[in-house]
Amino acid sequence: MMHKLTYILAIVLMFIGSFSLVGQSEIKNTFKLLTHDTEFEAGHSILLKFSGDGETNPLLYCTNSYGSVLIQGTNKNKILAFEIPKSIANKTGLVNWKLLTNGTNLSGKFNITPKQKVSKMETYLGPPSIEAGGTDYSMLVVIPTDPLDNPLQDSTQVNVKHQFLTSEYNNAIYTNYLIAYKNLYSETKSGRMLISSDALGTHSKEYTVNVLPAIPANFKISYQQHHNYADGNQITTFTTSIIEDKYDNIVSDGTYVDFFITNKDNNILKTSGTTINGIATAKMIHPDHEDTWSVKAFIEGMAESDNISLNFKQVITDFEVAFSDDSRTITIGPLQSFMKQMIPDGLQVKLHFYQNDTKIKTLLKSSFEGFVTFKLNEDIIPVPSDINDTFKIIIETARIEKSFENIKL
Repeated sequence: MMHKLTYILAIVLMFIGSFSLVGQSEIKNTFKLLTHDTEFEAGHSILLKFSGDGETNPLLYCTNSYGSVLIQGTNKNKILAFEIPKSIANKTGLVNWKLLTNGTNLSGKFNITPKQKVSKMETYLGPPSIEAGGTDYSMLVVIPTDPLDNPLQDSTQVNVKHQFLTSEYNNAIYTNYLIAYKNLYSETKSGRMLISSDALGTHSKEYTVNVLPAIPANFKISYQQHHNYADGNQITTFTTSIIEDKYDNIVSDGTYVDFFITNKDNNILKTSGTTINGIATAKMIHPDHEDTWSVKAFIEGMAESDNISLNFKQVITDFEVAFSDDSRTITIGPLQSFMKQMIPDGLQVKLHFYQNDTKIKTLLKSSFEGFVTFKLNEDIIPVPSDINDTFKIIIETARIEKSFENIKL
């Protein structure tokens, strides 16, 4: 019985000692915030002070949008002080803190505001080119920052100036959610817009937006040529009128124009050019036979021209053909143009070989000094197995054909 009482007494003493230790721990770790400021300017020293009877130095946990940090404080004369590091004190925004103790649960927050001084104007502008007409615009975004690279407080005034042709404009805008912006709309004329901004006496550099002509309007085309003979040599030049948009702005240099040519056989030829001072030119060589061209120009997906028609006269109406060397040398010519002069070099001549009404070979050559000569060696046209075999030869140039029957090689 005596042992049982002793055991119970020992347990009671242990509980009493435990409560005594808990009480001492709560007393030692009881702190009170002495710093009542909740707003600080970026770059200044920030000190959080606590009073208390704690014998240990707890850590202070701080966190903001840039990260988190644990701070070791100093305890002097029962005043616990924590200096906020520059990595947090130099950045604007809300900072949350918590004192890591076993006793009193202390936490709070404070706000860091930017310096009211502009060190740099972060400026963004785009797009760099817009279309005339008053509907397209370029956006200017301005972020005035303090010497610590913090955006200034909301409602900071930013003055935006821009100049276009003979007009100058000045508008005041205000920062909201750290930025200020303005839409700069085009006018009906094309040209260059110059833009600048300033805030609290600090100015940005000059920026430029090019106001380009709007979509081209329909236009007209014309042509120039030395003559209208189909000699396969001369060149016809196609020219557009001055191409403008609906606001009478000349289109930008380099605008691509396609010229489509439909001939008498409904085949389509194409040539193209790019504009200089609003005018595009393109060239096309004359056909080598009588033909009619229908010409129309397009700026793809945007504008088109009227339709013009050209007629080309036949220049070659007949030609001579001479056979020699057992008909293995065939000379065509002279090929003469509209003034009986030799046709310019390069006229195409075709030679078609038929055996038993079946085409077996086509040879192609270009004229030189008014003549074309075909030499039919045995590699081109083999000696027939039957000496009585004959060939049919058709010679074609400038859409004129001459046929020769029963030719022996």
